[in-house]
Amino acid sequence: MVSLSPSMGINNRKTEACTADEHTHLLTVTMETITVAALGRPLHLGMLYDCRHDSLVPGLSLWDRDHLLKHVEERPHCYSDFDIVTSDSTEDKSHALNVEASLKASFLSGMVEVEGSGKYMKNNIASKNQARVTLKYEATTKFQELSMDHLGADNVKHTNVLQKGVATHVVTAVLYGAKAFFVFDREVSKDEDIKTISGQLEIAVKNLPSISIQGKGCINLEEKNITAVEKFSCKYHGDFLLETNPVTYQDAVQVYISLPKLLEAKKGNVLPLKVWLLPLTYFDVSATKLVQEISTHLVCEAQQFLEDITDLEVRCNDAMKTTTAQQFPDISKNLRIFKGICFCLKVNFQRILADKLPSIREGKEDEVELAKVLKKYQTFFEGANLNKWMDCQEREIDTLISITIKMENIQILSESNMHKEILSAEEVSCFVFNSGGKDSHLTAFLKCLQDKEELEDPPNSVVTDIKWFFSPNIFNDIRQKANNFTKRNAQDKKLAVALMGGTKSAKINRYKDGLLVTPPSSEEHV
Repeated sequence: MVSLSPSMGINNRKTEACTADEHTHLLTVTMETITVAALGRPLHLGMLYDCRHDSLVPGLSLWDRDHLLKHVEERPHCYSDFDIVTSDSTEDKSHALNVEASLKASFLSGMVEVEGSGKYMKNNIASKNQARVTLKYEATTKFQELSMDHLGADNVKHTNVLQKGVATHVVTAVLYGAKAFFVFDREVSKDEDIKTISGQLEIAVKNLPSISIQGKGCINLEEKNITAVEKFSCKYHGDFLLETNPVTYQDAVQVYISLPKLLEAKKGNVLPLKVWLLPLTYFDVSATKLVQEISTHLVCEAQQFLEDITDLEVRCNDAMKTTTAQQFPDISKNLRIFKGICFCLKVNFQRILADKLPSIREGKEDEVELAKVLKKYQTFFEGANLNKWMDCQEREIDTLISITIKMENIQILSESNMHKEILSAEEVSCFVFNSGGKDSHLTAFLKCLQDKEELEDPPNSVVTDIKWFFSPNIFNDIRQKANNFTKRNAQDKKLAVALMGGTKSAKINRYKDGLLVTPPSSEEHV
């Protein structure tokens, strides 16, 4: 009998170097078995698999079900361990889930739908002010493989399936078990240091497996530690079916301690963690095959490009949550447009990636074409200075905060709410700040993204334009007027500050019985 177990030294996807000028690696296509992480997908022995799309092919089989189950070899494979993941990068998540470069490329393109513990791959931080540490638990229970009663040359019953072209491989071995990821997050305030909080969070998570449970399900923690962990939130991604998912540190402790018992109880219902795939060319040399794999360096570049966009989206989310963004409608609108630009850029790239990967793997297209697309999107990202635009927006918000923070006892309202306040009081003084209106650079960015196939060259004026908050004269004048307004109108019956679109400027208006009685003087107008 020929065994396909890991102990026989089954090799993963191998690559061979091409010339140095090409900078590519091609897969040496042989009869070797490859391994793929299940990622919560319902893979099983005898299932067909398409490595071009990294997708399952349900409903078709090379064998009858009874014959398939009759000659399965099975043996125990007991193992358990836990680990701490302190990074939120795609690379570290892939490592925690044993995802190789090829499957990671498919995941990045959106072709792979993950379930169970595999959903950990999709859990990204939502804020730069968020400390995160993840506890990983993993256990394996058994290993199953097909035998030569299945894999012998004359033992394939449904040979016509080999010619359908819907798959490249068949699952010949499965490692079963379960994984669980407890993702702990902690919001960090402005007065706290994120590195310090991350360190405290890491210590608490490292200590979690050793914590004991007292009577009535209470965890054994010191008082100071209880106060600290109360600020932690928990998100669970796992292959264990829980009655309720943990949302706090204390919940996670109780669930973690129960995992071995849960695994013991579901021995007959464990999930596939890793599968071994045999090329269909083993049975028929004319069957559809995997011709070429994507070079690892291209996968890494695609990963970095998508992570750079995600990083911008996170920064944009943080900016949109600020009180200033909510008070200044134009800033809020521009941030929403910018977030949409990032989303379009990411989705367009993923769509092309999902189109190129299967074509390259099947040998219909050279990976040089993917390298060209990647280079074009990288050039747009750098040329459009999206990071620079976000830097400027954050700088503007910080500048406005420095001005409005001195108006702590004054209402800061939008234009529509300003008119309500003016009509509701006998006398009102308004410091009117014109926030600048629509950002022309965002319109230019959107235009470049309209054609999904031909990405236009981006505008670069975002770097050369002088923003109002970079002009000492404008900034100092606005800040001085704000200071004067706060002091001079301290005795007024009612004060309100209205923020309106238009050219960046500031002025002071006075209203009585809802009517403007004192137009802004030249001294008051910035």
